[in-house]
Amino acid sequence: MERTGLDQAMLTDLVHSFYGRIRADAFLGPIFASRISDWPPHLARMVSFWSSVALMTGSYHGAPVPAHAHLPVTWAHFERWLTLFRATANEICTPAGAAHVIERANGLHVR
Repeated sequence: MERTGLDQAMLTDLVHSFYGRIRADAFLGPIFASRISDWPPHLARMVSFWSSVALMTGSYHGAPVPAHAHLPVTWAHFERWLTLFRATANEICTPAGAAHVIERANGLHVR
């Protein structure tokens, strides 16, 4: 946290802002809209996930790969997801924090 400037509040802002962009995105929004009707629990899970990934809190207890493996997405979807994530991280986080979460996001793609 000291090196990156990241904390729980910043990650919460990042996740909420990012998924706001996702929901408004013409390419990704429909995929999320068809699967998520109750956003607050999803956002809470994503904050927990990013807290575990970025701050090593261990607060996320899930299996993201199986949860996403069946989705009708291509590499183009993941590239768009990354583009939106990078832009949001660069706006919300400190430069070191943005670099940290972007590095983690780059490694998330499901093969």
